[in-house]
Amino acid sequence: MANLNIDSKEQRTFDAIVIGSGISGGWSAKELTERGLKTLVLERGRDVKHNVDYPTTNMMPWEFKHRGDLTEEEKKDNPVVSKCYAFREDAKHFFVKDKEHPYVQEKPFDWIRGYQVGGKSLLWARQTQRWSDFDFEGPARDGFATDWPIRYKDIAPWYSHVEKFAGITGNKDGLAVLPDGEFLPPMELTCVEKHVGEQIKKNYKDRHVIIGRAAHITEPQPIHIQQGRAQCQQRSLCQRGCPFGGYFSSNSSTLPWAAKTGNLTLRPFAVVHSIIYDETKGKATGVKVIDATTKEEVEYYADIIFVNAAALNTNLILLNSISNRFPNGLGNDSGVLGKYVAFHNYRARVSGEYDGFKEFTTEGRRPNGGYIPRFRNVYKQETDFLRGYAAGLYGSRGSHTNTDGFGESLKENLFKSEWGNWYVSSHMMGETIPKETNYVALDKTQKDEWGIPQLKISVAYDDNDNKMVTDYIQQMTEMFEKAGITNIQSQDSKAAPGLDIHEMGGVRMGNDPKTSMLNKWNQLHACKNVFVTDGASMTSTSTQNPSLTYMAFSARSVDYAVSQRKKKEL
Repeated sequence: MANLNIDSKEQRTFDAIVIGSGISGGWSAKELTERGLKTLVLERGRDVKHNVDYPTTNMMPWEFKHRGDLTEEEKKDNPVVSKCYAFREDAKHFFVKDKEHPYVQEKPFDWIRGYQVGGKSLLWARQTQRWSDFDFEGPARDGFATDWPIRYKDIAPWYSHVEKFAGITGNKDGLAVLPDGEFLPPMELTCVEKHVGEQIKKNYKDRHVIIGRAAHITEPQPIHIQQGRAQCQQRSLCQRGCPFGGYFSSNSSTLPWAAKTGNLTLRPFAVVHSIIYDETKGKATGVKVIDATTKEEVEYYADIIFVNAAALNTNLILLNSISNRFPNGLGNDSGVLGKYVAFHNYRARVSGEYDGFKEFTTEGRRPNGGYIPRFRNVYKQETDFLRGYAAGLYGSRGSHTNTDGFGESLKENLFKSEWGNWYVSSHMMGETIPKETNYVALDKTQKDEWGIPQLKISVAYDDNDNKMVTDYIQQMTEMFEKAGITNIQSQDSKAAPGLDIHEMGGVRMGNDPKTSMLNKWNQLHACKNVFVTDGASMTSTSTQNPSLTYMAFSARSVDYAVSQRKKKEL
């Protein structure tokens, strides 16, 4: 990637600037550079090069000092991030520690972040489902949030575009609620997952168990080989960084692809302070950056700016980008910037056992599982809560080792593993309703070490979320019972929002500039050369994992931005 020479304004001027190098930022960079634009990618964290900076990727369990666990001191120093399932000894270097970038919790919120080139694309769970019109039409149907300015037909070709490049495993299921995509061969459900699916299909007309759709290469295509990526080895060590490029990340895919064009300049350790707005020109002209280590201020300039800093940091940057024209944040004529933040509700789980299939067990690993698409309030409002939920489904069989005895008898017992019953579990992923009372703002007194106001987060569950948890537990318990699952247990973790790591909104899309920030092209209504294509742009959350939609938005918006630039409209 190009080296930087920042001695003159000319050398700090590009055709486009992308803020953030994660999933959406990587896609923005790829699409911009492919179209010939000299593009600067700004990343506040360190550089992480694919297959160079994955220090734990091939380590064996016994090579970790604490066998993969955190020390008590690390847990004490990191009460927030240590709650994340992937923050363990093998991947903790890819997470922001609690003291490194503090924020203000007006209400409890566990903000999980990854500040490095590639961002959280090194750490994500890689589940990738398309949205349908049931999702895009949700706000218009029930009147909560504001209507989406697009529908499925607008984004469908862009889903195909990114799926082919990223590599998505899945099955053609033919479900209206979950459109099919451009799939590589699917992974396989376990026998007990298939059994649960068959019983659900037998007892319910509108409920289905399918294999998950995930960003894993199960059969490399020429486009993946050109990227230097190989088939997923199903090691299930993805959070360490994959040396095979078997799953999609910015590091293994979009950023190296962008670099090959010769049009990419990558600037790590660049903390974005704000976007520069020119009152005379009536547009944004650049980005003010603070060097993460030296604290030196530098300005970069471009015709087009894509903000892909991850949802809450994108809100922070726009809120901090003030001028005479925009005293309350860039593009914030509507006053909704930072408001209507939403997320996914992962609080509930249901599990049990199945006493059958004793002739089968699981072998090897599988970085995917079963998936139950949304079935509540799809065609009509049928419950006392709005929207719905999807669910994961996992069935596996473990063994028990007898540790009784001493000496020779203990040794003999250790070699006698006994298989137990099949264990079946499910977790919910519920849609939360964007509300004005769920917001982020700049704290008026506290600043971070770069002199930028800390982000104040005021986000919470509500009665709609609680009712959804209750319904999920009831419905999943009923489905498990009909499938012959026994010893069924349910749990509501009551966890604070944030651990879903699916925060969205604050810079939402909409048709009306009076109630939204972005138009149908993810373009600021009031500042036409600034685009937001990460989670901040989401008008509602639906029940699907959101990253695939961010990718599609990014590619679609770049296509529009470049065409507008050619017409000299930006």
